[in-house]
Amino acid sequence: MPAETLDFEEPIAVLLKEIETLSLLPKTDGRERELASLTSRIESIRRELYATLTPWQRVLVARHPSRPGLEDFIQRLFPNFVEIHGDRRFADDHAIMTGLAEYRGERILLVGHVKGRDTKDKIFRNFGYARPEGYRKALRAMRLAEKFRRPVVVFVDTPAAYPGIES
Repeated sequence: MPAETLDFEEPIAVLLKEIETLSLLPKTDGRERELASLTSRIESIRRELYATLTPWQRVLVARHPSRPGLEDFIQRLFPNFVEIHGDRRFADDHAIMTGLAEYRGERILLVGHVKGRDTKDKIFRNFGYARPEGYRKALRAMRLAEKFRRPVVVFVDTPAAYPGIES
């Protein structure tokens, strides 16, 4: 089963594997029709599956490792993002991202957790575990937004506070 699918999505995983196999074949009208048919079946099955999720399955979907993160939302929703770094006391916590951006023509401040995508990025972002300097950075940015009367948009996606002794 592909890594992007959850256990209850097994019927979808089988069809995704078929699509992957078909995509490797030479391009023909028959292949294109079959791909369109499989894609349509996946959408139909996904609609049915997600209409009847149990509470635990909803939790699994909310925690899915491939779900969109703050950087994905910034890229799609917030043009002209300018990141703010550091807490002005100790360091810059890369698990917390803050910055000024625009949303529908209005200038705003964004604050959020960033966990990272691949291993190198996860290590750089401390797996999303914020340290004290991250909270100070967020507070500093929010005070800046308050000073300039900017709305604050917060994305909370945290495993918890950093469990290290320094915190």
